[in-house]
Amino acid sequence: METNQNGNGQNGHTPGPEFGATGLQAQDQPTDQTLTTRQGHPLTNNQNVRTVGSRGPTTLENYPFLEKISHFDRERIPERVVHARGAGAHGVFEAYGTVGNEAVSKYTRAKLFQQKGTETPVFVRFSSVIHGGHSPETLRDPRGFAVKFYTEDGNWDLVGNNLKVFFIRDAMKFPDMVHSLKPDPITNRQDGGRIFDFMSNTPESVHMLTFLFSPWGIPANYRQMQGSGVNTYKWVNDQGEAVLIKYHWEPKQGIKNLTQPEAEQIQAKNFNHATQDLYDSIEAGNFPQWELLVQIMSDGEHPELDFDPLDDTKLWPQDQFPWLPVGMMTLNKNPENYFHEVEQVAFGTGVLVDGLDFSDDKMLQGRTFSYSDTQRYRVGTNYLQLPINAPKKHVATNQRDGQMQYRVDTAPGQNKHVNYEPSSMNGLKEAPRTYPDHKPYIVGNLMRQPIDRTNNFKQAGERYRTFEDWERDDLINNLVDALSGAQKNVQDKMIELFSQCDADYGRRLQEGLQQVAGGNGQHPHGQASEQAGHEAVQQAEELAHDAKPY
Repeated sequence: METNQNGNGQNGHTPGPEFGATGLQAQDQPTDQTLTTRQGHPLTNNQNVRTVGSRGPTTLENYPFLEKISHFDRERIPERVVHARGAGAHGVFEAYGTVGNEAVSKYTRAKLFQQKGTETPVFVRFSSVIHGGHSPETLRDPRGFAVKFYTEDGNWDLVGNNLKVFFIRDAMKFPDMVHSLKPDPITNRQDGGRIFDFMSNTPESVHMLTFLFSPWGIPANYRQMQGSGVNTYKWVNDQGEAVLIKYHWEPKQGIKNLTQPEAEQIQAKNFNHATQDLYDSIEAGNFPQWELLVQIMSDGEHPELDFDPLDDTKLWPQDQFPWLPVGMMTLNKNPENYFHEVEQVAFGTGVLVDGLDFSDDKMLQGRTFSYSDTQRYRVGTNYLQLPINAPKKHVATNQRDGQMQYRVDTAPGQNKHVNYEPSSMNGLKEAPRTYPDHKPYIVGNLMRQPIDRTNNFKQAGERYRTFEDWERDDLINNLVDALSGAQKNVQDKMIELFSQCDADYGRRLQEGLQQVAGGNGQHPHGQASEQAGHEAVQQAEELAHDAKPY
């Protein structure tokens, strides 16, 4: 990287320290032979998986086990399926030492939050979700917002989106949902009929659809969009007590969204506009910032609420569960090589440090295996040895071999003949247990059933009524465009679902579809509609200029 006369990074700005208030520097040499995971997390129990009671069953969020066994599965010797298009940057997270007006230690023992002014290096990747690696950044799509914290206890990945809710609440449906949003396997075209065929049979999707087809579905850029962890997590304090947590990133630059016509104007001039905006802003020294806020709820089922707090299709009401600030993130350094950093960076919802834990959120528990396993397939078995993914502390594991291994995770003085634990021959040892484990009490029959409090339509209706007139107009226009190519029975089912959210919502959608079907008016922005698609194909030939062969 070029330096200026001050000897600092580009533009004279020095990126954040490795671990400010903690004093720990990148790749510090260890003083012991403590066993860790590949993420750098000290392992206090390498003997047992996490189970309901001592006899089981085993729970899915056993991240240390999943990492260990999936690496073992690959010891003998492809573009992201989702989030293919992305931009990223380095930065620093500075803790406030408090959550709201209280000491953060009341709720979590995670070291990065404890002291005011503690700085933790981060890398952030923003992305689109469904579209391919070179797709326009003006397309209607959720945006990924993933943050890797290089903490003194190893890496923490906070993987989320710009929108705070999701289409589904059970990970079993994730492949189906993505397949419906991806191009048709025969025609290789995205099809509103396929999308809404799935969504009309998935009523919990209406809240997310209300956001996605409003201006919130096209953020103006990455700097001016919110972020959310989406899933429900837990914080655990030094007594082993836990609370439920929702994470929110609020941009200090303000929030800006685009309508469909505005996005189309931008796309005609620059389909990389969001990537360029982020890079140019940082290059000019205009470092974007986001405040991290959390909502806290006591751990439990909360029967007094009309929704399940673990349901990813729901928002926690702010008046009941206020947003409490815990720190500030500043992005201050661009990548030096896109592939090396932005393309190879790998995130996983299971990557937590001590003091952070899983809730029983069904989406979270399913994602915990899928995300890291995807990285082992996409980047490689030893993806955690790449510099962008490696923790900024020493790693010592008994994981060996696999494709593209270029370092052996041993400790100084360790008997290198011993790649297992326990051992009496100077091998790696478990970390000492400093705090009690969080041991939530769980009882019930094992079953495959949906949650009890679905309440699919209330919050979607509230969101519709909260929108300003121009936002509702854009929402209806976009839904009519997308649904105009769907079969009549799918259209009718979506009208019925949106009518249950709000009568005016359903009525306006029905009237719009009737207008298009009757030919009484032509929808101006039918980028996703069947009619507009055919028109574009014809216009490409009709408007084209003849050329002579050469």
